Amino acid sequence: MGNLVGSWRFKEPSTVEECDSTWESDSEGEEAAAEDDSGISGSVSPAESERAAGHSGDASPQLTDSPESAPKMKRSFYAARDLYKYRHSYPNYRKSRQPNEYRNLRFYMNKIPLVPDGIYIEEILSKWRGDYDKLEHNHTYIQWLFPLREQGLNFYAHELTQDEIKEFQSTREARRRFLAAYSLMLDFYGVKLLDKSGNVARAPNWQERFQHLNESHHNYLRITRILKSLGELGYEAFKAPLVRLFLEESLCNGTLPNMQHSALEYYVYTIRLPATRRRLLRYARQHYRPAHAFLWGPQPKKRAAGSVGAGSSGIRAPAPTPEQQRRGEESTAFSSTRIILSSHDAIMCQELAGGRIKVCPEPGSNMAGLQGAPMLVGGRGERN
Repeated sequence: MGNLVGSWRFKEPSTVEECDSTWESDSEGEEAAAEDDSGISGSVSPAESERAAGHSGDASPQLTDSPESAPKMKRSFYAARDLYKYRHSYPNYRKSRQPNEYRNLRFYMNKIPLVPDGIYIEEILSKWRGDYDKLEHNHTYIQWLFPLREQGLNFYAHELTQDEIKEFQSTREARRRFLAAYSLMLDFYGVKLLDKSGNVARAPNWQERFQHLNESHHNYLRITRILKSLGELGYEAFKAPLVRLFLEESLCNGTLPNMQHSALEYYVYTIRLPATRRRLLRYARQHYRPAHAFLWGPQPKKRAAGSVGAGSSGIRAPAPTPEQQRRGEESTAFSSTRIILSSHDAIMCQELAGGRIKVCPEPGSNMAGLQGAPMLVGGRGERN
């Protein structure tokens, strides 16, 4: 029994809707119902997401104000699943058998340098601030400054563990340096940390840095990592002010237009509290253009039985012509004796049935040449 329990794995969600619980516990029912139920569109498969630009921060396609002429956009399943696992503390995480060396904590205690550069945290904090070329082009430090419970691009950096997180949060010196590192990166992005509550605002150098950030898309991935690390190390409350600032700059002020998609698809969903995500998404929805293309609102409410289906325009389809009705009757009679399968399913059934049943390809289908594939035919009591 112990082995069975030990081998059990959490079933990961398979759609964007299953990953996104933002609106499930919505206590502002009337407020949500008053909004336009554009809902969450169909998800993108993991393969499609990986082939696409993903989280590179590329600007969203330019949309027109006409719903008919606008390209159909979809949520990224890859992003939704990644952030679902983060918010739920990695349900299928398996503890490493290697001894916990607390390398992230020791790095922040200035006892070991980051690998492979051999640089100590104090050198970064004292000498790198304002050195924007170094912060931009060095790609090994970010995994050490903002550790996570997942592997990053620097394979020399170590993943956080729950025990190390507890030690980190109880070590005053480590927490002090972590906030200094956060302030360092905010300055790089043109933002300043105002107080110990995490409130932020534009820094004096915001114009130059925003222009650079709008064009330097790989930094969007870094920001996602920073937000995740804030939550892991006890600074969950610091996320919302930064995300709100980026939403305001990208949606309202137009200073970071290329960040719109990353802010909505990634940054908002690093926040673990659904009520906070809802407030940010409602704010974003007020300013998103074109409004009909907003993908992150509540799902459409289910209609009562017999009413117009969700997503319907409410306009009845025209009555079928006599020719269409005749074709429909012929199709019904045809399907009562034969089940039309796709070529893929037919080949699968042939392997199961040993090729004993003859295929009945649908006229005009792509099954011509599959006469040896099976077709599930038989009486009601026959199962294959």
